[in-house]
Amino acid sequence: MKLSRLFLIVGLLAILTGCASSTPRMAEVRALADQAPKLGAYHELTERYRQTYQREQPFLSPEADARAQQIDARRQQACDDFVKLQYGLQAYMQTLGKLAGDNRYDLEDQVKNIGTGIKAWPDSGLDDRHVNAFAGLTRLIARGLTRPLQENAVNDILREGQQPVQDLLDAMRTLLRLYDKTSENEEKIVIGMLESEIPFRDPKHDKLLIALAKAQQQQKQAEFRLVGLRYTLARKNLDAIEQQHRALVAQISAKP
Repeated sequence: MKLSRLFLIVGLLAILTGCASSTPRMAEVRALADQAPKLGAYHELTERYRQTYQREQPFLSPEADARAQQIDARRQQACDDFVKLQYGLQAYMQTLGKLAGDNRYDLEDQVKNIGTGIKAWPDSGLDDRHVNAFAGLTRLIARGLTRPLQENAVNDILREGQQPVQDLLDAMRTLLRLYDKTSENEEKIVIGMLESEIPFRDPKHDKLLIALAKAQQQQKQAEFRLVGLRYTLARKNLDAIEQQHRALVAQISAKP
């Protein structure tokens, strides 16, 4: 008799969980989780920023190269933290998706990636507010992974994640501006050197060198134009995720 009752309870829980995950609201939560891959544009630009020195080095004077090496050493350390912002936000979004009934996400590796935390890098704009928001979101993710699949759990995570998510998105937008400014500076160094050196080459003796330099100049100009478009896309992706998250949080407050 007791065994039959246990099977009945488990069956009812399965039905209730299925019902909760099939509501239109839970579908919207899963739709938010589906937007996580769009954070890849931020990740790509973070890695490009990390490799700035490697691209600039052939165009630098010995004095500028010495300074750039020092900047690069600090940049490498900072980027390890910058990329964790994406991992944290992605894990949060997919945790919500999992609670809303989407079983596609294996979050174990993602939780490991963000478990060590981050530190402030004031020169970049990443400050203590962002560090605290990341820590808070990490705790929220860990707690969310232990919750049952139900709408109340989703609402709790959304409600408590509202401010940390906002702060992390602000941090990522701040860093995108840093990446953009750094790219503009790189463009001035690279294109500036080519533009200043090519006219002084002898067309008769340096014909091949001039041709190669002009080809690289055109290639670099096209590269920087494309990168500029990537910054715009990355910012739009963050804005879209923020808007979608705000709408879900607002639905909680609107409930009678």
